[in-house]
Amino acid sequence: MSTDLLPATDRFEWFTDLVARELIPVGLRSQEPVAFQAEAAALDLGAVRVSRFSHTALVSRRTPAHIRRGDPEQYQLALVSRNPMWINQNRGESGLLDGDLVLWDSSRPQEAGAMEGARRSYSIILQMPRTALPLPGDKVDRLLAHRISGRHGMGALLADFMNSLTRHAPDCGPAELGRLGTVAVDLAAACLAQQLDAADELPPETRNQALLQRIDAFIDHHLADPDLDPPAIAARHNISVRTLHQLFRDRARREPGGPGSESVAAAVRGRRLERCRADLARPELADRPVYAIAARWGLPNAAAFSRSFRAAYGQTPSEFRALNVKESCALRTTSAPPPS
Repeated sequence: MSTDLLPATDRFEWFTDLVARELIPVGLRSQEPVAFQAEAAALDLGAVRVSRFSHTALVSRRTPAHIRRGDPEQYQLALVSRNPMWINQNRGESGLLDGDLVLWDSSRPQEAGAMEGARRSYSIILQMPRTALPLPGDKVDRLLAHRISGRHGMGALLADFMNSLTRHAPDCGPAELGRLGTVAVDLAAACLAQQLDAADELPPETRNQALLQRIDAFIDHHLADPDLDPPAIAARHNISVRTLHQLFRDRARREPGGPGSESVAAAVRGRRLERCRADLARPELADRPVYAIAARWGLPNAAAFSRSFRAAYGQTPSEFRALNVKESCALRTTSAPPPS
């Protein structure tokens, strides 16, 4: 949904109605409503919804009258980037947010705004029923309108997950979307609990989900290490190898056939092969030997890599690369302008 196809005089009113329908009713002001621009998207994840907004500068205010007009009784958690924004609620003041997370309660008055500037503000918002968050409400209230860094700890994991939702969730089926909604709530709860030093109050399922997300991120960041194996992963997260395998087995039972349903070793191997496959398809790496690409991603045994690659993709690495080079050349030839 975008203002681009609307007359300039209708854009700001359209966006005000859109926010009221997709998020919560608020009063909006802009210094230049005729020049206002915005885009939005929304996707349901079961009981959870994720919304994405980008817009030029504005100020919003939610009053008791707006709350009476419409209140979904949600916690709404936003990841803000590009042009800084701010929000005040419940005596909390976020300050300027850029690359940060911030929480608010739809049932309370609030004020918020995006700074004047050339860039649009960009926000991804998780809309969660208050009853879905497994933390005491009086504790969660302490975090309303407080800045939570999206650059380290659970905040970084949650920010990465929210960004990935906007890229990949639209391609998922209903069952996958429901699972993503559950993961979103678990990660949000773990992030807020870390801020409150209340991780022990989370249900075991939520703690395990957050731990699995940390393990997945650790694996992705250390695929180049040939010594990345279950003992190393378990040691890094202060758990036993048996516990690590149990976490993956439990996820496999919850998500049969899903992307997270493989064993620990299979997860590491599969992600390494995906990185190798992506590099083999890159024209700028065509001169790099296949074995060097494999070694770059922690697979130093060339023969074993070739067998694993063929088992996964039905082609040897060299065959895959040759086919992609041929297709790239054909595409360039087709798209080249005719000679003058």
